[in-house]
Amino acid sequence: MYYIIYGLFWLLSILPFPVLYFLSDVIYGVVFYILKYRRKVVMDNLLLAFPEKTEKERIVIAKKFYHNLIDTFLETIKMISVSQKSILKRFTGNWELVNAFKETGRKVQIHAGHNFNWEWCNVSSPIELKMPFLAVYMPITNKIFDRLVYKFRSRFGAKLLRATHMREDFLPYRNEQYALALAADQNPGNPNNAWWFNFFGRPTPFVKGPAKGAVTNDAVVVFAFIHKAKRGYYQAVFTVAEDDPASVTEQELTGRFVKYLEDVIRQYPDMWLWSHRRWKWEWKEEYGEVNK
Repeated sequence: MYYIIYGLFWLLSILPFPVLYFLSDVIYGVVFYILKYRRKVVMDNLLLAFPEKTEKERIVIAKKFYHNLIDTFLETIKMISVSQKSILKRFTGNWELVNAFKETGRKVQIHAGHNFNWEWCNVSSPIELKMPFLAVYMPITNKIFDRLVYKFRSRFGAKLLRATHMREDFLPYRNEQYALALAADQNPGNPNNAWWFNFFGRPTPFVKGPAKGAVTNDAVVVFAFIHKAKRGYYQAVFTVAEDDPASVTEQELTGRFVKYLEDVIRQYPDMWLWSHRRWKWEWKEEYGEVNK
């Protein structure tokens, strides 16, 4: 079954980009208007985040979001056959900011959110960066698709670390120089073991791991987001958030990312993954105070 699905995806991946985006527009119509895939979740999230906007304005954001979501799905499949030359033409970034730490011997930890197209960032980074690129990912329950996605993501040299076995997978690299990328906006599995912050004016839990890892490994913390220049063309934007993580608390470092993430989302609202339930946990006093 794996090879059948892989073969079908490969045939889809060799379609020229214009044809791929025409297909994306067709799928968008089906997903948004007919299937209404997670539309309630998306609209509820947008209402929580942007109560000051009109319903019409939120629908405009939602429609752009669904276009980006479908584009990303097909662009991910395109990773099966796309050439390095093509991907580097379509995904650029200020890589020199991260590469500057190569000569200093410092480890780098990149904190990013789920904004499109993070999959292309995963395949571009090991090509552009001068140090080993490690990427944390959440395994897919379906073993066939998990194997497929793993193959896509590691094609150009990314070292993939399972979020569910992070300590075990990270062990071989702990004493080496690396650039480690992780999604720091993941929903924590246990809200009682999280840092709580006001995110879009609502108490929201954030995982402790990213900040804790940066402090433990003395890694330079770099925040990143992905800007969509135009359809099919993206730019990674890196910013040094802290080059001395031991000088700040884990809560403070996490808080900086929360503010950064909200600012980026407000600037590019259609680029974030609104279809996941970011506010599924309700804050309780037993979880501790909500950080400002």
